[in-house]
Amino acid sequence: MKTITLKKGKAESLKRFHPWIFSGAILKADAEPAEGETVRVTDHEGRFMAVGHYERGSIAVRVLSFTPQDIDDDFWEKRLAEAFRLRQALGLVGEQDNEIFRLVHGEGDGLPGLVIDLYGHTAVMQAHSVGMHYCRKALAKALVRVTDGFVRNVYYKSETTLPYKAGIEPETGFLCGEHGDEVAAEYGLKFHIDWLRGQKTGFFVDQRENRRLLEHYAKGRRVLNMFCYTGGFSVYAMRGGAALVHSVDSSAKAMDLTRENIALNFPGDTRHEGFAEDAFRFLGHIRPDDTYDLIVLDPPAFAKHKDAVRNAIKGYTRLNAIAFEKIAPGGLLFTFSCSQAISKEQFRLAVFTAAAQSGRRVRILHQLHQPADHPINIYHPEGEYLKGLVLSVE
Repeated sequence: MKTITLKKGKAESLKRFHPWIFSGAILKADAEPAEGETVRVTDHEGRFMAVGHYERGSIAVRVLSFTPQDIDDDFWEKRLAEAFRLRQALGLVGEQDNEIFRLVHGEGDGLPGLVIDLYGHTAVMQAHSVGMHYCRKALAKALVRVTDGFVRNVYYKSETTLPYKAGIEPETGFLCGEHGDEVAAEYGLKFHIDWLRGQKTGFFVDQRENRRLLEHYAKGRRVLNMFCYTGGFSVYAMRGGAALVHSVDSSAKAMDLTRENIALNFPGDTRHEGFAEDAFRFLGHIRPDDTYDLIVLDPPAFAKHKDAVRNAIKGYTRLNAIAFEKIAPGGLLFTFSCSQAISKEQFRLAVFTAAAQSGRRVRILHQLHQPADHPINIYHPEGEYLKGLVLSVE
């Protein structure tokens, strides 16, 4: 195992168990590590600090262990078993009315660069680092073993998540098993899961509890679901007794999936209508007499890195300002940011600015976040990426 030595003073974050080592902290390496190689990390005096996957880029090492140990099959089994036990403790494993949850959440489960979502008995695996990509087959086999066969199929999907500079050929397909269920249940509602062509692993698992909250408020309301993707919020609003539900997404394929999911749960129900249209254009065309009682704003990440933060904040402000203008008196606004680069304070400031511009009375009813199956490593606050507010607008 090759050794990377850190500059003086650059080991402090590792003493606080932060799982990232940035390229600027590295003093030298005894030999040039290969992309994705497991490396040993020491401080400037040669004292052991960590073991992790090396990668060329801003984040040079993703830490797997702060104690000396081999990263082998036993290591993968132990970490995956810990992740599975946590989901069992959360009551997510084996629930017939809820077959959708996140099984591995990167740094939150001590497996940086790895995401695994479960749909029924099919696990969809994504590698966000070269090291995890190279370990994909060992991880898939270990996953089937530690779950005692609960996971029967492992589908690998990393064509959009691996660093493009690594030069790795995109790869998708089953690592274990040959097929998986195309429909899975979430709190008794059924959804088509498009893990082949869909965003992320095929579904936005992280909004499960927030969708359920929206259902509680939907009765009798006219609901607008912006950036609907596969229509999760729309389906919950329908079950909650919404008077009408309009779903909007710029992607025609997303709208097709939304309509399929509505039909799967509410065949022949005429309360729903979908629009394949740009969000800002659609909002701009809402007439004063066509306002909504409940609006959901769940846009894609406006900022994927720190250089884009300023423009992202402007985007969130503009989007929420339009929603405040269009929502009916007494309405509810569910507004979100999934940008890791945007802090809770920055997102709230953008929403507050938009509220002030509207001149309306606005109150916070709920502060929302990712669910417990997306755990946040207390030493890695960057893992808290999903921010949301439920606002009452007078």
